[in-house]
Amino acid sequence: MVTKTQSKAAPKKELTAEEKAAKFQEAVTYTDKLVKQAHEAVLKFEGYTQEQVDTIVAAMALAASEHSLELAHEAVNETGRGVVEDKDTKNHFASESVFHAIQNDKTVGVIRENKVAGSVEIASPLGVLAGIVPTTNPTSTAVFKSLLSAKTRNAIVFAFHPQAQKCSSHAAQIVYEAAVEAGAPENFIQWIEVPSLDMTTALIQNPGIATILATGGPGMVNAALKSGNPSLGVGAGNGAVFIDATANVERAVEDLLLSKRFDNGMICATENSAVVAAEVYDEFMKKMQEQGAYLLPKKDYKPLADFVFVKREDGYGVTGPVAGRSGKWIAEQAGVKVPADKDVILFELDKKNIGEALSSEKLSPLLSIYKAESRDEGVEIVRALLAYQGAGHNAALQIGAMDDPFVKEYGEKVEASRVLINQPDSIGGVGDIYTDAMRPSLTLGTGSWGKNSLSHNLSTYDLLNIKTVAKRRNRPQWVRVPKEIYYEKNAISYLQELPHVHKAFIVADPGMVKFGFVDRVLEQLALRNEPVQTTIYGSVQPDPTLSQAIEIARQMNDSQPDTVILIGGGSALDAGKIGRLIYEYASRGEVDIKDDAALKHLFEELAQKFIDIRKRIIKFYHPHQTQMVAIPTTSGTGSEVSPFAVITDDETHVKYPLADYQLTPQVAINDPEFVMTVPKRTVSWSGIDALSHALESYVSVMASDYTRPWSLQAIKLIFENLTASYNYDPAHPTKEGQKARENVHNAATIAGMAFANAFLGINHSLAHKTGGEFGLPHGLAIAIAMPHVIKFNAVTGNVKRTPYPRYEVYTAQKDYADIARFMGFTGKTDEELVASLIKEIKKLTDSIDIDITLTGNGVKKDHLERELDKLADLVYDDQCTPANPRQPRIDEIKQLLRDQL
Repeated sequence: MVTKTQSKAAPKKELTAEEKAAKFQEAVTYTDKLVKQAHEAVLKFEGYTQEQVDTIVAAMALAASEHSLELAHEAVNETGRGVVEDKDTKNHFASESVFHAIQNDKTVGVIRENKVAGSVEIASPLGVLAGIVPTTNPTSTAVFKSLLSAKTRNAIVFAFHPQAQKCSSHAAQIVYEAAVEAGAPENFIQWIEVPSLDMTTALIQNPGIATILATGGPGMVNAALKSGNPSLGVGAGNGAVFIDATANVERAVEDLLLSKRFDNGMICATENSAVVAAEVYDEFMKKMQEQGAYLLPKKDYKPLADFVFVKREDGYGVTGPVAGRSGKWIAEQAGVKVPADKDVILFELDKKNIGEALSSEKLSPLLSIYKAESRDEGVEIVRALLAYQGAGHNAALQIGAMDDPFVKEYGEKVEASRVLINQPDSIGGVGDIYTDAMRPSLTLGTGSWGKNSLSHNLSTYDLLNIKTVAKRRNRPQWVRVPKEIYYEKNAISYLQELPHVHKAFIVADPGMVKFGFVDRVLEQLALRNEPVQTTIYGSVQPDPTLSQAIEIARQMNDSQPDTVILIGGGSALDAGKIGRLIYEYASRGEVDIKDDAALKHLFEELAQKFIDIRKRIIKFYHPHQTQMVAIPTTSGTGSEVSPFAVITDDETHVKYPLADYQLTPQVAINDPEFVMTVPKRTVSWSGIDALSHALESYVSVMASDYTRPWSLQAIKLIFENLTASYNYDPAHPTKEGQKARENVHNAATIAGMAFANAFLGINHSLAHKTGGEFGLPHGLAIAIAMPHVIKFNAVTGNVKRTPYPRYEVYTAQKDYADIARFMGFTGKTDEELVASLIKEIKKLTDSIDIDITLTGNGVKKDHLERELDKLADLVYDDQCTPANPRQPRIDEIKQLLRDQL
């Protein structure tokens, strides 16, 4: 046992509370002066160009490099810690490696610009930094933080460790003088001349500090985090390396010993424990001892631990004198014997005792050894060590092949911000020398695991305020319609030429079967050169339900078609679209077609509302099993050319519009022969539905110069032909009547192309929900809501418009007025023209015998009031609402519903 004699120091005088307060106030006054001078330097620095800044940083790096060895001697002489040669390496690292990494960083003015996204990023300094520098890296950290401050045009005020004040301040003086000579503003680097806890506390609590760069012991880092100012701190290191059974043991041993010897193990990323696979344990231990490590006898564990460690709230920490001391010095002070040629001290520990003193961070050439019987146990031990101390800092792996899948597995499982593969941790963790994967830095973040705001190596980008100039931009729009659209009489004959048809599945309603419309499809398919197998689903009901779409999908699954032909009104087309979609999903293995619950869940996902169809959360898969052909036999829905399909929930009876371009048919056949015998009531309701498509797509926030001509032409055709089409009697055909029906049929498809790309609005949102709740046909519900929606949208002044980049100013009133102008309706002002448009629509609905009130169609007021809250929410949440020009509030929707009575 070494005898240590100490002279008894005279007891320090205990200060009174008033004296302590006065002393702290002196520190506040002193540090406040430094911070104010630093602010003046920042103001000057803000006017510098990137070229000026880079010149200054280069001069600082060169000066630090030239004085590297001198500063290394000073650091060891003053602190009594570390190794001169390694201090020199760290000083060169802080100057050369860091400079090389940051020299091309853009840190002034515009640093990035993306003309496509419309963004410009501009760098500004944070302001005045407070730099805390530890005794472990007193000169290199001062150089490192000074270079980063200059590169980012920040000023920094240092608080150096009292045991390293001279060498740290000399390092700062060297780079500061070089910087000023190169043109830097005065006082952008300053430091506290007489260090004390009061001075450091006053500095980090000063309200003029923009950010604290806290590198040091846990106490100082925690004080910085609690200072009230932003802090970029680091956490304790207690890194562990797992020596895998496949590792190159000789290299692993040399890497580990190099790391533990480097500056006497004082870098925080240094390995503190080695977890060794049982297969190579004996070989590893033998080679470690052959190369200078000493396995301490177990009887010496306690005296060593008692000297090295002190109990703290969060475990054990090294005592003040130990960090950076040699293994020989530590052994002597602890009273244990270590051979003269041994410099790294090993002790074998049990994983069950993790949390004991010897399993803690050591900051010295001491190393814990654990044996792992498997990779899983190795990971378990490393995780346990980090959980006890050093969470988030670093972990390492020595392994044979770096592309072994275990490398990624290990990285995923250990809670460390740095996972170092096949390298000495002390030098690897700071970046650059052994890896290009991390920025060279002497401030290593530990992430949330270590209660840190950084999980990477601190660098320039952490010391900048990045201002983003975001330019308004209109995202690229589109026009999407079926690949082919066939129109004119007998357009159905195209079925003879449609390619890739071998097995066709036909979806229709009973009327299509009964009145021979399906037979006409079969006749055309029969004329093909090769026979076509056909399956018919001919029982689609009005307002089809999800269960019916599922039934269609299951029958498709049985027949395995390559072509789906939809014929009928909107109900048949929509049911077929959804049925085909479900079938395609089942064919991909995305859903079990026999599982009702799974299919309902799929529908609920696909029915989710979206604001931008390109950014929807649930993506529709592109169908690969079938092509889809749509043949409308009514003139209204536009479903044959649109990405919409409306389906009714069996349980709630709520109608849900699904929208995605995967629902757009590949081929549309718009043959007017199919609408010549349509009943009058269907003509009126579907015609008003088509008119609504054209009106809403024209005033939509997504309307464009591509879609508006379609909308206007459809409006014109409907106003001019719908009454005649309604009055046409198939039993007494006339040329004029047939032409009117053809024109309305074309108008419906044209309007469909418009709303397929400009989308719809709350006229449809309201109709979807009132139709479902009160059992109203869709076109009738549309007609009832239409005048109220136009009045709601066609306002000026205080309007909450729907946000959409291309919709720059609210124009709904003008848009409706422009429609009236196009149609030649009377009115001098926009307001008068809107009123005229509403009046003409009322004339049109009267001419086709539509009562445009809810009560006139059997809806009771008490029924509406009872369901009002639910309906208002459903309308707001409808997929058609987001494109309406005026964004409705829930209470406004309630009023719109009441107005329809």
